[in-house]
Amino acid sequence: MATYLDTDTWVRREAFEYFRSFDKPYFSVCVRLDAAPLKAAVAARGQSFSLASLFLSLRLANLHEPFRYRLEGGRVRVHDEVHGSTTVLRADESFGFCYLDHTPHWPSFHAQGHAAMEAARMRSASFEPRVEQNALLHFTTLPWLHFTSFSHARNWGREDSVPKLAFGRLQGDGGRLWLPVSVDVHHALMDGVHLGRYVQALEAAMAEPAPWLGPG
Repeated sequence: MATYLDTDTWVRREAFEYFRSFDKPYFSVCVRLDAAPLKAAVAARGQSFSLASLFLSLRLANLHEPFRYRLEGGRVRVHDEVHGSTTVLRADESFGFCYLDHTPHWPSFHAQGHAAMEAARMRSASFEPRVEQNALLHFTTLPWLHFTSFSHARNWGREDSVPKLAFGRLQGDGGRLWLPVSVDVHHALMDGVHLGRYVQALEAAMAEPAPWLGPG
């Protein structure tokens, strides 16, 4: 059974009503996070840094309730769980979409994520995005660029309130590995304080990944 917020009593009711009528109701931040501890942890296990970044981002989105809010017919639906959708580059330089199921168990996520990405690369999975499914986070990666800002493509004609994240190229700086991360969210559903808490949690998880990844 679907769960919806009571927006009449919501502490953010005024902000919700104000921003949901905007032509462009999204705001974003672009930060760089030190990913050196996470990179070292997954390298020691022979696992994918890219999948680990997606895992932490998705896991934390499920733990931060505003990232599970979606606009639905003018109401705010609260999903019990959200999953991931990411772009995958193919050998011919086209790309496909890969869907990643949320799980708190890193080894399971890594195994199913690796298989899903390979299917997208080999065109075993359809290109067609799941546009009617909004219990997702949208991810993309630009490993060629250490960017300082990012803008996502959006369909203004749809009630699109899915958070969107982008990851850039790692850049070494002494013992640090800086990872550009862009997060784009709908202002009717959350404010800077909520986005800030999410980014702070992601920064902390990348700094101490062991509790999230489990035994090596």
